[in-house]
Amino acid sequence: MTSAIPINMHPNNMNSPLIYLDNAATTPIDPEVSRAMQMAAKEYYGNASSLHSVGTIAHEILDQERARLASLIGASPDEIIFTGSGTEANNLALKGVAFANAHRGRHIIVSAIEHDCVLKAARWLESQGFSVTYLPVDQHGLVDVQVLENAFTDKTILVSMMHVNNEIGTIEPVKEIGNLCRERNIYFHSDACQSFGKIPLNAASLNADLLTVNAHKLHGPKGVGALYIKSGVNIEPLLHGGGQEKGIRSSTENIPGIIGFVMAAEIACREMDSETKRVTGLHEHILCILKQRIDGVYFNGSLSARVPHNINFCIEGMEGEGIRLQLLLDEAGVCVSTGSACSSNDGGNPSHVLQAIGLDPFQARGGIRLSLGRFTTQKEIDRFLDVISEKVKQLNPIF
Repeated sequence: MTSAIPINMHPNNMNSPLIYLDNAATTPIDPEVSRAMQMAAKEYYGNASSLHSVGTIAHEILDQERARLASLIGASPDEIIFTGSGTEANNLALKGVAFANAHRGRHIIVSAIEHDCVLKAARWLESQGFSVTYLPVDQHGLVDVQVLENAFTDKTILVSMMHVNNEIGTIEPVKEIGNLCRERNIYFHSDACQSFGKIPLNAASLNADLLTVNAHKLHGPKGVGALYIKSGVNIEPLLHGGGQEKGIRSSTENIPGIIGFVMAAEIACREMDSETKRVTGLHEHILCILKQRIDGVYFNGSLSARVPHNINFCIEGMEGEGIRLQLLLDEAGVCVSTGSACSSNDGGNPSHVLQAIGLDPFQARGGIRLSLGRFTTQKEIDRFLDVISEKVKQLNPIF
């Protein structure tokens, strides 16, 4: 296992170690990755499009990293397009495919629990004359493949379904979805930002035409992602300029960020089996102790078809105190989330994911998400469980 990062101190209490349990929002960068990026920023500063020797070196590094990332998801190097984020890659997938294939049809299908960037891209496409079906999920957050099949029309050109949900950790049946799409010559895109490095990911076995991955969810840097685009997929670029990334994503490539991304991905994939076993143990321990110590606790999402890194729960009668509980935990040096970090910019609206699985708006405001990472320790989990057991006593139940 990679050596642990130094313990950070809570900014409001320098005597209290910080316990970070919000790894689904972002992860602390791996020290090995950080060192590699610092070296790259110093040594490989050239523009990969320049023809002189410094630029040629940068281009060679770029090709090398592209091939390394491709090998991790069963792709060819020329099928990897580097982007500035998972959000950009998702927007490129939806908008790029929609506009390039509008002559075939203008119908798109996404699930109701997609990340905000997919849902907002889909809504924007509606304003451009496309029709979008927002597929419901069951109480576990799972898409019904039969319902998807019934939603197809002869105008459907794209289906976008995330691999793992960012709020409740549910693993979607993407392989079956990919099969259905492949049979009908419909493009299939999956947002795999929450699955890459946590569970096996192979573009071919999923029958995916497009896959989104990014770095900062697996202890890599922010500001870099990638879109797998299967050879032959018809897609229109969003950014026009110097023609980088095969003309699909013009912008000077972030060589240090890409190096950090690929190194973080390789570490995560290499340690996947051992980490899954370790994190599963932490996951089961948390569920057991929360049920023992907190009356009325209930868990959201599937308890079986999920990644062990994610736990989402509410406390019956105290859902209206979710944000207060988050703040009380933060005061004690424990960082958790009440939903997707990106959704917090929308004014604290109830979670669209929790509402989609059947919770009412009041309940959907009360979800607490714990997300574990490679540097989460048993000692931290035990401390968190002690803290939350005490903080819950300060809440005011609403019946």
